[in-house]
Amino acid sequence: MFDAAIFSHIALGIVQGLTEFLPISSSGHLILAHKILGSIGESDLAFDALLHFATATAIVVYFWRDISSLIIAAIGIPKKVLARQSLFGNEEIVLALIAGTIPAVILGLLLEDIMATTFRNPLLVAGTLVFGSVIMFIAEKHSGYLSRFTVIANGWKRGLIIGLFQSLALIPGTSRSGMTISAGMLFGMSRGESARFGFLLGVPLLLGAGAKKALDLGLGEISGYMIAGTIASFVVALLVIHLLLKFLQNNTLYVFIIYRLVLAVGIVATVLLTV
Repeated sequence: MFDAAIFSHIALGIVQGLTEFLPISSSGHLILAHKILGSIGESDLAFDALLHFATATAIVVYFWRDISSLIIAAIGIPKKVLARQSLFGNEEIVLALIAGTIPAVILGLLLEDIMATTFRNPLLVAGTLVFGSVIMFIAEKHSGYLSRFTVIANGWKRGLIIGLFQSLALIPGTSRSGMTISAGMLFGMSRGESARFGFLLGVPLLLGAGAKKALDLGLGEISGYMIAGTIASFVVALLVIHLLLKFLQNNTLYVFIIYRLVLAVGIVATVLLTV
């Protein structure tokens, strides 16, 4: 017997896994998917957060060696700071990741209510899809532009600026990966390097959002349907991370820009036709 509920949850999980790391906006696609598949109940937002938790776990699994090295480097930072020694390599990356996480955490907490209501508007998603496309186009055309500003070009300051770009993705349709990849490119990083940094930068936010919403929902209210969708999201996300890094080695962001613009037009047309 066909179970529409489990189909909807798995479909949403696949959508999240496919779109979280592609620069096309996962939250925007989830909002649209909810419109197409229908609401799965008052726990829509909580389930979305669990899907983010699944994709964060995929990052941890895929980049486990990198993350292990960063953890080891982080442990040694306080000692070097107290001894007034310079930080290098992974130590600088750790500080950049910490600095980059701060803007989205602060803005996310301040804008939580708006994000759950006003920001989940299809027309707003269409507008931010276009806005994000413009940022990505600028990054392709002017790669390395921000590197000329030496005061912010390296270390934690560069991480902070990339984090500010990431915070734009609190508005559905913008795309967290699209913004972090674009910011990295504007600092002269390769597309692959930018994506890798963006993946690592997203771990605290995605895990934090998942944990908070899971606690708000209550573990007793997490259904088997949610678990099925979460597993689907995790598996698909692992595959997408690998394929995207391969793709970015020899390709530009233009295919994603075109997709975003076409999707934006489609959203506007759909809204107008259903008024």
